[in-house]
Amino acid sequence: MDRIELVDLEVCYRVGVPAGERARPQKLLLTILMESDFSAAAATDDLTQTIDYYAVSRRLLAFGEGREWRLIETLAVDLAEMILREFRPVAVTVEVKKFILPETRHVAVQVRRERTA
Repeated sequence: MDRIELVDLEVCYRVGVPAGERARPQKLLLTILMESDFSAAAATDDLTQTIDYYAVSRRLLAFGEGREWRLIETLAVDLAEMILREFRPVAVTVEVKKFILPETRHVAVQVRRERTA
């Protein structure tokens, strides 16, 4: 399967268990791996035959507007479901990196979902 990757896209979402942590958007890094068959796009050199990664990045940047999550696990699943629904890859892997524990570089959650129809 062919893949498109967006690596460490910086977004600002409201996420955290305590309400105080959700009071302001915080920096997260998203890595998105979308799997699909890109042979038609390669053969025709046609953007409409593939996944427009610029459009995906714009959607991800806006995804958190007016929303909040307690868990990055829930956020990762919500992102994966949105990408499958709107951009139609065969499968998607979403990694969310959060910078909350000072003793670590980051905490990360990764989920993989496949299109069912």
